[in-house]
Amino acid sequence: MGRKDIFKLIASKIDASSQPIWFHFASLGEFEQGRPVLEKIKQLHPKENVVITFFSPSGYEIRKNYALANGIFYLPLDTPRNAKRFIDLVKPKMAIFTKYEFWPNYFNALSNQQIPLYIISGIFRPMQVFFKWYGGFYRKVLKSVSHFFVQNEESVQLLKTISFTNVDVSGDTRFDRVYENAQAPKQLPVIAAFCQHYPALIAGSTWPEDEKILAELAAKNPEWKLVIAPHEVNSAHIAAITQLFPASIKFSELQTSTVDSTTQVLIIDNIGMLSSLYQYGKVAFIGGGFGAGIHNTLEAAAFSVPVIFGPNYQKFQEAKDLIALGAAKSVTNATSLLQAFEHFKQHQLGKIAGAYVAEQKGATEMIIAKILA
Repeated sequence: MGRKDIFKLIASKIDASSQPIWFHFASLGEFEQGRPVLEKIKQLHPKENVVITFFSPSGYEIRKNYALANGIFYLPLDTPRNAKRFIDLVKPKMAIFTKYEFWPNYFNALSNQQIPLYIISGIFRPMQVFFKWYGGFYRKVLKSVSHFFVQNEESVQLLKTISFTNVDVSGDTRFDRVYENAQAPKQLPVIAAFCQHYPALIAGSTWPEDEKILAELAAKNPEWKLVIAPHEVNSAHIAAITQLFPASIKFSELQTSTVDSTTQVLIIDNIGMLSSLYQYGKVAFIGGGFGAGIHNTLEAAAFSVPVIFGPNYQKFQEAKDLIALGAAKSVTNATSLLQAFEHFKQHQLGKIAGAYVAEQKGATEMIIAKILA
């Protein structure tokens, strides 16, 4: 639905003679990843025009009014005709794609018009199609990329095996974003009032499987406050969480009522607060690890908070790094969650997480130096 009459919308909003910089993001997570680069460009060159496209509604709907962009659109479907039409309409001076967004027709259209294309915060794995014997078509797609800025040395070596040397290890731009956020976080007085002097566990981007084991944890740790910010805040999910925690209060209620200090559980029934919530926590639980994969651990780590998450974290380098450093633990059930929580209660390891984030920042400066040279 969001792509209906998309080309008319683009033509009405974009002046192609301005030659904007085009940023494409799959979803909200990739937007946050590329945002430091976009905002640094605007800081250095305020008159530079920017066009943003999203593939997913979750990115578009939340960021469609982002102030630094001259136009924000859904990406038209990746067909040769659409790609050529889009590039002809927008006429970007360069295109910046984040992580692992590879669209053959758009890449080809950019290449045909000799428009530089950069992949930032890229990450490559041996199981990807580029490195298979049958991956010739997809390897050819990568030839359109002017430069790869990747997260780790493994990605460099993998790209070398298929003859790509236009690569730098810049790291992950998300470190810059979360570090900056933690230096001057938005204050949430209502959350501070709820937590008071009690230690708090902040549970971010949770799913039902996460919430079930958190219920057992809360019952066995009544002296701790629990703040739950679920990944989805539709009424059905909020109702299900309320059933698990019948004595809880919702954030929407907290704003208009006096909190009983004995209330243990707060449910965040809105979107957009999570990155600021972690400043009030002693321990964080990151959701998604019992499903497709964990959500953002770095937002919590940046506040020097140790993190706990489910078993599906292997695709996330930062999660593996935090475990190796002792600032994170992966759990498989309620019992192992209790054990991990007790460990972090007894051992103050959050500073390790904060130091890790601080050491990894700097990707944005490297990327900017190269693409604006």
